[in-house]
Amino acid sequence: MLDQDKQNIIDYGNKLIEQGYTLGTGGNISQFIKEKNIMLITPSGIPFEDMNIADIIEMTLDGTVISNTNLIPSSEWQMHAIFYKKRKDINCLIHAHTTYSTAYATLRKTLPASHYMLAVAGTDVHCANYASYGTKELAVNAFEAMKDRKAVLLANHGILTGGSNIKQAFNVLEQVEYCTKIHFIASCMGNPIILPNNELENMIKRFVNYGQPQNHVIK
Repeated sequence: MLDQDKQNIIDYGNKLIEQGYTLGTGGNISQFIKEKNIMLITPSGIPFEDMNIADIIEMTLDGTVISNTNLIPSSEWQMHAIFYKKRKDINCLIHAHTTYSTAYATLRKTLPASHYMLAVAGTDVHCANYASYGTKELAVNAFEAMKDRKAVLLANHGILTGGSNIKQAFNVLEQVEYCTKIHFIASCMGNPIILPNNELENMIKRFVNYGQPQNHVIK
């Protein structure tokens, strides 16, 4: 079971690279394994394309590495662990240096909903106060700014997204990056009209049952 979770982390890490959402060894992915109360996380300094299942680290939420003790976990492990300790709805986190979201994060402003798809993350996306990468301060800042949301901008750094599974976390990252791009283009043209909170809250509710029901059978 863990091998499949580890392979999913590698596969989605490579998707980050292939789709231009991060470069080199930038970014990290983790998965919370509830029944074991541990997290799987990418190692520090190894490109996604060079990773294999044996490289994905198993560790406790307090920082003890319990597999691959010869490898160092991602420098952002504290930022991942704090969510698994305190958010029951988050089982996977993806951190990347996406172009538009990272550029917007240098403004240190909240990203408003100029497009309804931002609702996958919340009514808007806050920007966490700046702190050096790999620090407990950054972990706390990110957690506080992502309250009631599935995404947060990291000032002068990048983006962090979460979900109940890795597919959802990646979708949030994609949609927030797209919405940031749209907001940037619209801002170059004029002043984009921002959707009201009640419309975003309506979208959030509609997204819960979007698509085909789980028991739907194609005939």
